[in-house]
Amino acid sequence: MRSAIFFIAALFTTVSAWGQPSFKLTRIDTPPQTDAIALYEKGEIPEGNVVERWNILDRGDGKIESRRVRNVTWPTITPVLPAQDKANGLAVLVAPGGAFKVLAIDKEGYDIANYLAEHGIAAFVLKYRINETPDDEGEIMRTMAANRSAANKGEKPPEIQEPRAGADALQALRLIRERAAEWGVDPERVGFIGFSAGAMTGLQAVMTGEPDDQPDFMGYIYGPLDTVVVPKHAPPMFSALAMDDPLFAGRGFGLIEAWHQAGIPVELHAYEMGGHGFGTGRSGTTSVGIMDQFILWLESRKLLSN
Repeated sequence: MRSAIFFIAALFTTVSAWGQPSFKLTRIDTPPQTDAIALYEKGEIPEGNVVERWNILDRGDGKIESRRVRNVTWPTITPVLPAQDKANGLAVLVAPGGAFKVLAIDKEGYDIANYLAEHGIAAFVLKYRINETPDDEGEIMRTMAANRSAANKGEKPPEIQEPRAGADALQALRLIRERAAEWGVDPERVGFIGFSAGAMTGLQAVMTGEPDDQPDFMGYIYGPLDTVVVPKHAPPMFSALAMDDPLFAGRGFGLIEAWHQAGIPVELHAYEMGGHGFGTGRSGTTSVGIMDQFILWLESRKLLSN
């Protein structure tokens, strides 16, 4: 029961050895986001009553974590394109995680997108709709403390989900394909990579979307590996998880086995160490190879060839 509470705390920032968040959430000015492209026209989806907020995290040890976004109600994609002389025509939609409460927009968004662009891949950072959080950062901390107290008493935490996130991923994939010529990408080589709740967002898209709307391949990074009934149209999957992940390790590899039994290509990297939320890799662990291995997997599937 504590895992859901730990999930929210961990995705905001690091947690102490006792499972208690040790950080200060500081509001920053919302950036201009001039390159962001709306996924919907005005009136296509309800506009939320909350204000989008951007924060940085002070972990209390003098280190400042990268930016988080809260209260997203108007979803967008932001292109991060490779130099023309490097471009190989591949496109990847990048979905950061954050327990559907925040988006780790730098660590699991722009950092990933920049790496992909350096390797000739057109990346698109997805800012998808997430659950509402209190506007006041102090209230967020008090809410988390109350949730921890309830978990310690054995009370069942609320389920972590956001069905609108999967719908936004599908809409983003459609938009990338529709404008493929503009961005110099092959509409038949449009994939997805998601981290934690972002991985869950990609799985939602695969489970609920029509065959023509699916990603052509997907990276599923430290998401839950519980078994599912795999759709016939599911794409090849690259998956990675650290064996010391406090959230999802130790629960088996049902998702991987289900993909394999369905006859759909799947590759799993199970790192000894890395914890949860390691992004492009945690220093001192083999998880630092994750993005290089993802590129090698794309090469092995001949997806990087024009």
